[in-house]
Amino acid sequence: MPHRVVVLALDGLLPFELGIPQRIFGRSLSAGPADGGRKLYEVMTCSVRPPGAVRTDADFSILVEHGPEALATADTVVVPASYELGPVHTEGRLTDELVAAFAYIRPGTRMVSICTGGYVLAAAGYLDGRPATTHWSSAEHFQRLFPKVRVDPDVLFIDDGDVLTSAGVAAGIDLCLHIVRRDHGSAVANDVARRTVVPPHRDGGQAQYIQRPVPEAQLATTTGARAWALGRLEQPIQLRDLARQESMSVRTFTRRFREEVGISPGQWLTQQRVERARHLLESTDLSVDQVAREAGFGTATSLRQHVQAALGVPPTAYRRTFRSTVAGQEA
Repeated sequence: MPHRVVVLALDGLLPFELGIPQRIFGRSLSAGPADGGRKLYEVMTCSVRPPGAVRTDADFSILVEHGPEALATADTVVVPASYELGPVHTEGRLTDELVAAFAYIRPGTRMVSICTGGYVLAAAGYLDGRPATTHWSSAEHFQRLFPKVRVDPDVLFIDDGDVLTSAGVAAGIDLCLHIVRRDHGSAVANDVARRTVVPPHRDGGQAQYIQRPVPEAQLATTTGARAWALGRLEQPIQLRDLARQESMSVRTFTRRFREEVGISPGQWLTQQRVERARHLLESTDLSVDQVAREAGFGTATSLRQHVQAALGVPPTAYRRTFRSTVAGQEA
């Protein structure tokens, strides 16, 4: 049976965010030769009340055909943002309707929030002691309201295993694509990203989208340096090499890079190399040593350390998960 995703539609919801899980999960298809095109997820939308109309923040309502009992069937629950959270947003507590709805959720169900949907997960206690994020403009209020949550306002999403949270609006796309990638590998995630006409992976975090009081005029960018680096990830790349591509000092380049991408050049390079390694592990029979060299990590030990840190599993385990057969010798 497909993995069931149940999306909880709350009054005051944002239609765009409500549609993200259906678009990403609902269009994710298997890529194997025997069953290519099989739907990998079943997406269902429910309300905290019996079937009926749910208000949106637009000039229309939506008709939701499932009540809260649908949550009992979920493998993953997604809570998009709402502008009518009431005491959840002001006092950090669930309404009686939400308490009754959440009682249907089975232990071990994966919980996901988009944007300020994280307030609901926090009020329900799912985020206590965990890292989480939300829209950058709400991060300070979110932290004050839920002091037990370790809020990171700079990232696009946080994967904490069975609980995942995203930043605002379009970051929900990034998170849902990440979940597809985690569940079924890069090939499936990249396919649905192409058909949705969005990048399969965005660089950096929320910092690049926060408006500064006095924006700095930027005649030069770091785009050329990033393109240059992507063409030679397998080679040693120093910070001064990147800065030289844009005719900048290392200090100016580093500052400009952070402003544009949201992370340091070193963090960005590691991200790109992990993505290259992930692709090679899924799509080639190269040994772990060869993958390490092709991705720019140099040694298998370095590859293992970075893949383990980024994906939570070593390269050989990742390959076994996303390839039905493994040819070639693995270290």
